[in-house]
Amino acid sequence: MQMYVMCDNVDTLTGMRLAGVDGIVLHEKEECREELKRVLRNKEIGILLITELLAGLLKEELIDVKQNRKTPLVVEIPDRHGTGRAPDFITSYVRSAIGLKL
Repeated sequence: MQMYVMCDNVDTLTGMRLAGVDGIVLHEKEECREELKRVLRNKEIGILLITELLAGLLKEELIDVKQNRKTPLVVEIPDRHGTGRAPDFITSYVRSAIGLKL
């Protein structure tokens, strides 16, 4: 099984390639959709890394992949500017999930 990255900047792709992960830089929603279709047809790709920005463009498609397919495992990663999540993301998630204030 291979890992593959879909990202929105060259710096992320360069870092991933240094780690041995192949991938592509994309910017437009339609080209992202086409690349996702290509990735899903490739049975060798077991893990798809995708930057949060691109994941936002493909929200519905990625929900479908996560709910209806065993592979690839989809992992959203922050880009070089950091995560788009709030600083207390995990605390808020736990609070809403179980009603426990930490």
